[in-house]
Amino acid sequence: MTKKTKSRARARRERPLRLFMFANLALQFSACLLLVFSDEGIDLVAATMAFSLPALSYFFIGPLPRLLRADRLLVMITDFLCGLGVVVLYALSPELGLRHAVHFALGIGVFAACALCVRRFRRFKLLCLLLAPVSLVLLALPVLIGREINGAKNWISIAGVASFQPSEVTKLALVFVLAQSFSTLRGLKGMVPGIAFAAACLGALMLQKDLGTALLYYLVTLLMFWAASSNVLLTGVGLLGGAGAAVLGYQLFAHVRTRIAIWRNPWSDALGKGYQIVQALTAIASGGFFGVGLGQGESRVIPAYSTDFIFAVLCEQMGILVGIAVLLLFAVLVLRGAQLALASRTALYAILAMSATAFLGLQTFVIIGGVIKLIPLTGVTLPFMSSGGSSMLSCMGLVGILCGVSAVMHDEQDADRRMTAVGQEEQKDEKASS
Repeated sequence: MTKKTKSRARARRERPLRLFMFANLALQFSACLLLVFSDEGIDLVAATMAFSLPALSYFFIGPLPRLLRADRLLVMITDFLCGLGVVVLYALSPELGLRHAVHFALGIGVFAACALCVRRFRRFKLLCLLLAPVSLVLLALPVLIGREINGAKNWISIAGVASFQPSEVTKLALVFVLAQSFSTLRGLKGMVPGIAFAAACLGALMLQKDLGTALLYYLVTLLMFWAASSNVLLTGVGLLGGAGAAVLGYQLFAHVRTRIAIWRNPWSDALGKGYQIVQALTAIASGGFFGVGLGQGESRVIPAYSTDFIFAVLCEQMGILVGIAVLLLFAVLVLRGAQLALASRTALYAILAMSATAFLGLQTFVIIGGVIKLIPLTGVTLPFMSSGGSSMLSCMGLVGILCGVSAVMHDEQDADRRMTAVGQEEQKDEKASS
């Protein structure tokens, strides 16, 4: 196959991605233009964002993936969800939308750093030795100096101006530690450091009463243990232990009992403790298939409309069809991450990819399942769309890990082609000399 034929085949493969890219940029531009004409007059900030947001997205989905050899599909899905989050949040509150755009820009830096770390850094054991103690110290800080929100003491204030969740940052450390520990060839003994680190993280999260994040940590660790060991018996014991911990949490924490009662029948206290979930379900229903329009509707009455219930806001403003499309994009992201994990040649990169994918997939299921009353609400954020800098940075870092694994695979394929070419040249030389 000639170089010209290869380039044509590559162009055909990339054509759907390019169409998706241009459609995404056009959607961001047109949505921001709609926000320019508000009830209070012309919004010049929205007009500026109509050009700056597509420009930022173009850098993220255009030049940057080529520099990092990142997976274009993952990057485009991430960009679409982040851009949609910026637009929806800006329609609710310009301050929230601008802050989310800034977090998106910072997240691109975290994405690039994680992708380069996975691709270029080889001393993962040293990296884990540095990350583990720092992460545990960060997780201990909310217990000592944190502030309580909705029953969980998991936030740290910085100079009374900014705040962040250490548990979001620790997700990245857990992914690296699990991959390093579970990819060793020493069997169950080699997994002890990763299990011990995960157990310490879970203990800190239980002290914070952050049970939603603890659930994610536990499920990801258990899934990676099963994937690495194929030990069905111990995995079953882990599931039983998790069920026992859930029952214990129900007995110990009043806010957990409240959330279970609300899940069972939110209308029994529709103006009190069940107010948020009732209003969220009402917002989804009022949006219908096509929505009431960007910036319209009454979803602002939901107290946590910008964080836990952003999916309800999306469905009300843009319709259930857009909500289903977002769910499908998350599903494609998870499937692509699983595909990268299965195609990896080494256990280290396979577990890295699978851990990052599990975090993103489980977090999406837990929060959307809670919003639509499929499961009890746990209070985690919707990746890429909910307001919150800590969540945005950690989720962008997880996608960066996936793209780093993808880049390693491309490098390995290039090395194989070079070796094949060298072998063919040697065979030609041998034939010519004979």
